Amino acid sequence: MIYPESFEDKIKFTRIRELVKDSCMSALGKEVVDEMSFSTNFEEVDLHQLRTNEFKKVCLEEDNFPTGYFIDVREPLVRIRIEGRFMDESELFDLKRSLTTINDICRFFNKKEEEDYPKLKELVSEVAVFPFILDNIDGILNKFGKIKDNASPELARIRKEIFNKQNSISRKLNAILKRAKHDGLVESDVTVSIRDGRAVIPVPAANKRKIGGIVQDESATGKTSFIEPAEVVEINNEVRELEYAERREIMLILVEVANVIRPYIDELIESYKFMGTIDFIRAKARFAISINALLPNYKKQQNFIWKEAVHPLLYLQHKAVNKEVIPLDLELSDPKQRLLLISGPNAGGKSVCLQTVGLLQYMFQCGLLVPMNEGSSMGFFKHVFMDMGDEQSIENDLSTYSSHLFNMKHFLRYSQKETLILIDEFGTGTEPMLGGAIAESVLEQLNQQKVYGVITTHYTNLKHLASQTEGIENGAMLFDTGRIMPLYKLQIAQPGSSFAFEIARKIGLPENILSSAKEKIGQEHVDYDKNLREIVRDKRYWEQKRNTIRINEKKLADVLERYQVDLQNIKKERKEILDKAKSDADHLLSNANKEIENTIRTIKETQANKEKTKEARQKLEGFKELAVDKKAKDENIDRKIKQIEDRERRKANRKNKKEGEQAAAAKLRPKQSEAPIQVGDNVRLKGQNTPGEVMKVQGKEATVAFGSLSTTVKLNRLERVSNKAVKRSNTINATASNVGDKVRERKLTFKPDIDVRGKRTEEAIQMVMNHLDEAVICEASEVKILHGKGNGILRVMIREQLNTLPFVHSFRDEDLQYGGSGITVVSIG
Repeated sequence: MIYPESFEDKIKFTRIRELVKDSCMSALGKEVVDEMSFSTNFEEVDLHQLRTNEFKKVCLEEDNFPTGYFIDVREPLVRIRIEGRFMDESELFDLKRSLTTINDICRFFNKKEEEDYPKLKELVSEVAVFPFILDNIDGILNKFGKIKDNASPELARIRKEIFNKQNSISRKLNAILKRAKHDGLVESDVTVSIRDGRAVIPVPAANKRKIGGIVQDESATGKTSFIEPAEVVEINNEVRELEYAERREIMLILVEVANVIRPYIDELIESYKFMGTIDFIRAKARFAISINALLPNYKKQQNFIWKEAVHPLLYLQHKAVNKEVIPLDLELSDPKQRLLLISGPNAGGKSVCLQTVGLLQYMFQCGLLVPMNEGSSMGFFKHVFMDMGDEQSIENDLSTYSSHLFNMKHFLRYSQKETLILIDEFGTGTEPMLGGAIAESVLEQLNQQKVYGVITTHYTNLKHLASQTEGIENGAMLFDTGRIMPLYKLQIAQPGSSFAFEIARKIGLPENILSSAKEKIGQEHVDYDKNLREIVRDKRYWEQKRNTIRINEKKLADVLERYQVDLQNIKKERKEILDKAKSDADHLLSNANKEIENTIRTIKETQANKEKTKEARQKLEGFKELAVDKKAKDENIDRKIKQIEDRERRKANRKNKKEGEQAAAAKLRPKQSEAPIQVGDNVRLKGQNTPGEVMKVQGKEATVAFGSLSTTVKLNRLERVSNKAVKRSNTINATASNVGDKVRERKLTFKPDIDVRGKRTEEAIQMVMNHLDEAVICEASEVKILHGKGNGILRVMIREQLNTLPFVHSFRDEDLQYGGSGITVVSIG
């Protein structure tokens, strides 16, 4: 039950209905909009909401939904119910195009998966299509909607004969006209004209008797006569008779098509009702997108929680001038918090808040999506009662206050647990003390009847009642006392001040008037209002402090959690590295001497054969490099680090080769005497690149340390190397080690989740690509991208980019309880 009858006008729903109509493509959809009404059937509202939400997804994600020809041809269909009636060419053409659109809509949804649009697919499954009717129409109409020449054999014969006779008329007229021009009877630039469907020759009035024929018409001035020559009169008559025959044949053809259509008129009208329903649902979805509306959570219960709800008309009005709407947070979710009593200054937004509650609840139960944030929940009511504005009636001899009392009587009689009441300026219209007392008693009774509702007031006694009574909650519209202006924000759990003296002072009333007023109302009332203002100010201050502390604590908790995870990872990796290093060292120590001995034995057995000696040395050198490599590097450094090492090694080899060539050239020059190799010299094996340090010299042999390996080598196999070559070799090893350290460090600090909400599309995609590159380097198997739901555009763009990446194995929506389609989970393979 909706009360009063003017409810839609009071909450501006009539304007909402007009906006939805503007989004319709046909009169079919507009008719359904007119039928849209408040429903107390939960299953019906549920169905309407789900269909609208699914079509919103169609509007946002699909670009090939058929919107070509939403044409209403129900009137011609009803007309041909009578035997012998038919649809003309244009009506038949409209029937064909609109039926094609219905078929295309059915085909569009039937191609989709069941889980994509379940409610719309269910709606489509009930629609009949008529391919045989389309075939019949295609058989007689061309692509321009005109009857084809071959629609019937008789029509083909008639049109062929008309064509031949018209050609004969044209030839004869051209001959007569040419002769008349030659004789000077007509102007040289005159051509054949048509008058009343007959071919004629324009002739000056003075010469009209000189050309035999019938005068069919004259010009407005009377200077020109239009003569139908006698030679073509009979042929024109025959053409006219053939045209009559043509029309009769076309009528017969159309009657035959009507006979085919007639048995299916009822089914066809149902199909057009479906087209109207689709047009209506589409219009609701497009309107929802325009006001940034969504489908909140909802259950068949009365309590509700609204997060950042906005008045849709106010949103559109502000959007047109790039002005922001201040959203409304409202919660009536507890039996102890069913009635919200809002107080505050005039023009502070109390009435707009009340109207927003009424409008959004009404919209929801009419099947429209509502503009509020995700996480909101809607209630469901069987009765919505409103007392708002001036309802005085001369006809019924009611004053404003009497009309308010009449409404209160209605509320008290019919209100129950499933009732939502909306009362503006409760108790006003009469003497304040008496009005306040009556309002207090009415409010107590409504509270006992367990109703839900929002009430605005200025009465102090009602604020006291709300603070002391279970089921009633105070609320305040906030006011900036510094700038003396309303903030249009609702604060629940505290009463609001009217700020009457502050507003009066800002307007410019004299101070003596204000002082006198304070004396009249008494210091106790002034102090109460002052205390309210101080409470509002202090609460806002401490809430800001608490919010700051909460944010800092959250940051601290995140940092602590990250450091704890990093510490555990570091401990784990440190243990793995130490275990592996110990294992590698044991293995190297057990095999090093054996490898050296094998090399020396090979050299001795081959009696210093050059090729065998070189092969043995290379094998030993490879073993040493492997040993150094195993000690210096981590097995998990990826191919990029190896590429860096190879590049640096090739560069060093080229430089060493160049130095060798320079040394060979230097041999050709006169040599200076070289000092013998001593302890501490940097040397290398001839033909090798790895430098070492001489640790001991004994006769013709020296002990050389190559990294962590020591070996005894004959002095004639060694050559000095410069400090520059030693530094270059150390640099290569350090580079590989540093890169490996950086990668390991990044692995320890890498977090697989990334938040791109609020970013521009290009910026968000670039952030995602950079994050995925790091994920690949850090060998992460899964990444979560938090992009939010919104209109779904950012999610679509990011997933299109993911489809192009070869290392992305798959991606999907997060589980519903953890974010659903607002988070994309990417698997990296």
